[in-house]
Amino acid sequence: MGIGAKLSAIYRRDRHISRLILMMVVWAAFMAITRFDKFYTLINFQTMASQFPEFGLMSLGIMVCMITGGIDLSTVGVANLVSICAAMLMKGMANEEGEIAAYVIPLCFVIAIALGAVAGAFNGLLISRIRIPPILATLGTSELFTGIAIVLTDGKAVSKLPRVYSSTINSKIFGLIPTQLVFFAVMALILWFLLTRTTYGTKIYMIGTSARAAEFSGIRMSLLLIKTYMLSGICAALGGMVMLANYNSARADYGTVYTLQCVLIVVLGGVNPNGGSGKTSGVVLAICLLQMLQTGINRFPQISSYYISLIWGGVLILVMVLNYFTEHNIHLFKPKRS
Repeated sequence: MGIGAKLSAIYRRDRHISRLILMMVVWAAFMAITRFDKFYTLINFQTMASQFPEFGLMSLGIMVCMITGGIDLSTVGVANLVSICAAMLMKGMANEEGEIAAYVIPLCFVIAIALGAVAGAFNGLLISRIRIPPILATLGTSELFTGIAIVLTDGKAVSKLPRVYSSTINSKIFGLIPTQLVFFAVMALILWFLLTRTTYGTKIYMIGTSARAAEFSGIRMSLLLIKTYMLSGICAALGGMVMLANYNSARADYGTVYTLQCVLIVVLGGVNPNGGSGKTSGVVLAICLLQMLQTGINRFPQISSYYISLIWGGVLILVMVLNYFTEHNIHLFKPKRS
């Protein structure tokens, strides 16, 4: 078998992964040619590794929901509400010098995870029990969570947090690996294990493939959907805690662009919007690719940052079209019959 045949076999085995790797290689080569000195630096890669976990964690949550055939559009609202609650708690437990006890940060994370799980369970109940379509249910709860956050803060930012929180989360392990990246990697590994090595993963793929068949096979769909949206809520909460450290403040309207970006990442990563298929590895690669694209674009001063949303929207539509033609084996240009 020649090299071309081997590459073709690899591509057919997983077209989404192969496409992502190819895009990353092409973009990396382009940046090497045009902006090598500005892009290929240790500090630049460390910055990228500390930036993408906040929206990367939210993307992982949306991934598990989309595998079931649903979606979670409330992740940003959950992240902001959780980060505001954590910020207010830290400020309330700080002394006059702005210092907090050693147990406060772990306590904030426990409370954040609990709040995220409760928000996710609420989404799951609306979808599984009241039968509200996921897109409408989570769009509504997104506005609800954002509204609660605005009421709590009067629309203002919660700032002047204890410095130890930001310095702890923004620290680097062994002076190289950003702590935010560790949070993301651990959560990605947990979800990979749940999806590939447990009956939970098998069941949510079944629901995404055929909800009716899954129900007839005895799967408790309501409980499973609630657990799935709880997972998404936990991912969003952790993303909010990373945002809190990166911005050193919390506000109800932070990260508003992340909703579209996270959906783009999940679809780009090969998760079927109709449910039933998708891999954690594909979503992780898509997260890395989008961070590379965003950082690379910022290295060109002549390209305004206002074009980022336009680019993401165009890429999302393009990916959806490509996936449609790929999955249905449709060729735009059919060879002429002789």
